[in-house]
Amino acid sequence: MTYANDMPTVQKVSRTDAGLAAELRVSVMRLRRRLMGERHPDNELSLSTMSALGVLYRRGELGLAELAQIERVQPPSMTRTVKWLAEQGLVVRRPHDTDRRQVLVSLTARGRDMVLADRASRDAWLTRRLADLTADERAVLRQAAPIIERLAQGD
Repeated sequence: MTYANDMPTVQKVSRTDAGLAAELRVSVMRLRRRLMGERHPDNELSLSTMSALGVLYRRGELGLAELAQIERVQPPSMTRTVKWLAEQGLVVRRPHDTDRRQVLVSLTARGRDMVLADRASRDAWLTRRLADLTADERAVLRQAAPIIERLAQGD
């Protein structure tokens, strides 16, 4: 048993896959919620809008349909989001080189700066929290991070 804030906490070990699934679900949701609260103070964009910018940052220029598919939204929804982002100067749209029916979207310098500032704020908080862990706990998380990413990518 460990103590946090003078309250005993019990570290549970899941004995079944269903138990592990439940614990991971709750833990990941709580971490996500906490990270959402650690956004850059100047960022007023919605989480879905920031997610689209993040995809463009990681993958580079994408077609609207591909961006919608990655973000798991309908193309008309993504079209509205991209239109608004372009109006804010965060992305640029251009016609595809060979298929004029397609629109390609990429980040502007302002969009890139917004993504990087928001990530830096969240990363700083998480870095401080990681410093409170033991070296062994951080080693476990280093091994778990790619596995969690693989789980997140599954269909």
